[in-house]
Amino acid sequence: MKASYVVSMLSACCAITVACESYGDVLPAAGQQSAVVEKNPPGDIPDNQVFVQYQSPLGFSIKIPEGWARHETTDSVTFSDKYNTVAIAVSQRSPPPTLDDIKAREISQLRQSGTAVQVNAVKTVRLPSGSAFVVSYASNSVPNAVTNKSIRLENDRYFFWKEGRLATLTLSAPSGADNADQWLLMARSFGWR
Repeated sequence: MKASYVVSMLSACCAITVACESYGDVLPAAGQQSAVVEKNPPGDIPDNQVFVQYQSPLGFSIKIPEGWARHETTDSVTFSDKYNTVAIAVSQRSPPPTLDDIKAREISQLRQSGTAVQVNAVKTVRLPSGSAFVVSYASNSVPNAVTNKSIRLENDRYFFWKEGRLATLTLSAPSGADNADQWLLMARSFGWR
């Protein structure tokens, strides 16, 4: 009973709200230590995972893994399962961002987050909903409430703009997790309504 309680508490405390030009070996900001990469990352989304269509009152839709916890605010929604997180925030943004704007503004904000951010790539991608920008980076997770331990995360942050609105989709998982296909499925399923 005691062991199952500890496992349940750890699972409950693991939810994380987060939100090509190579940047090479960019080091975390001074004073920030990168968390150790797990040998057996707990974050693989199974290949047979079922995805369901989520229709947001914020004016977009996206396919999300079935059964993940959902947390909504007035301008965002986050889905999580252990250390895996899918977060979408919508804001007003005019004029549309450019790749240079993403590099200057968004990467600067990421680095100021204090989570040992290391940017790996910034690029423009073509998706069914149109062109988007994606920033690939590594960061530390929020410390676990029970163990106070952080793990190293891989993240892809997509920026979708349409008619004065910017949707920021952040996909996060433990470093080494094999979620490339599932992340691409979610990014390709994003659409404005």
